[in-house]
Amino acid sequence: MSRYVVSLGGNALGNNAEEQKELLKGVAKPIVELIKNGHEVIIVHGNGPQVGMINLAFTDAKSVPDMPFPECGAMSQGYIGFHIQNAIDNELKEQNVQRNVVTVVSQVLVDKNDPLFQSPSKPVGAFYSEQEAKEIAAKMGYTMKEDAGRGWRRVVASPLPIDIIEKDSISELVGKGHVVICAGGGGIPVIRHEDGKLEGIAAVIDKDYASAKVAALVNADYLVILTAVDNVYIDFKKPTERKLEKVSVEEMKEYMKGDYFAKGSMYPKVNACVKFLSEKPGKTAIISSLVAAKEAFLEKAGTIIK
Repeated sequence: MSRYVVSLGGNALGNNAEEQKELLKGVAKPIVELIKNGHEVIIVHGNGPQVGMINLAFTDAKSVPDMPFPECGAMSQGYIGFHIQNAIDNELKEQNVQRNVVTVVSQVLVDKNDPLFQSPSKPVGAFYSEQEAKEIAAKMGYTMKEDAGRGWRRVVASPLPIDIIEKDSISELVGKGHVVICAGGGGIPVIRHEDGKLEGIAAVIDKDYASAKVAALVNADYLVILTAVDNVYIDFKKPTERKLEKVSVEEMKEYMKGDYFAKGSMYPKVNACVKFLSEKPGKTAIISSLVAAKEAFLEKAGTIIK
């Protein structure tokens, strides 16, 4: 039996709720096969597009007050977690497997003095043309940046995760055989005051770094990051593009020294895998596409890092 932390990319979950529900039906099948074969599964999901859209909806609404980012993150954890729970629960019944599925609304501790607060970098919300992005920046005061050739998006601060507040509950639930969805969207960022009390703060934690933190804390055997592309590529979308299939941690560290991976998309995934494997040597990290999840779980697809 192995313990898997499966990280689902927010951009790979469709453009709206209906698309997301449909895509998750396909994702649920290989996850349930893992469970059926006796493995433990913890799921972390992204929320970049979703949390930005939630925040924008409140900002644009005339009849309701604005909603702070921590609360928007909690909302996204709830509805995306519900969709994942529903898809997995239905597939468990389809395959005659008895398991409980639960979403843990998760707070993730960050350092209020993290220098990353001074340089917003995490893309959230919808994609825009350059002209649209400039208009939104002028109107709303947002920081807008181009995102890996896919369009312009709002970027917010993305501090590094220090700890998962609910880690003991997550470990206990998994140990009792439950399928756990946690740290959705990277978790709700919180800071700790001198009196020990926690407070939500406006930011979005990268879900790949949060996934690595979860995987290390629960001593996972596998960290599997499922996204919109089939593999990690050197020089993605360039004439020198090259697919990576089986790579050592040391090789990947060397690649990271070069300017090979887009900072807002693939770099955090690769760096998260390296962080996990550096902290937990002997484990395995995989980056693959949602559609190739079944093969990726068996180390037959994606970029496999050991």
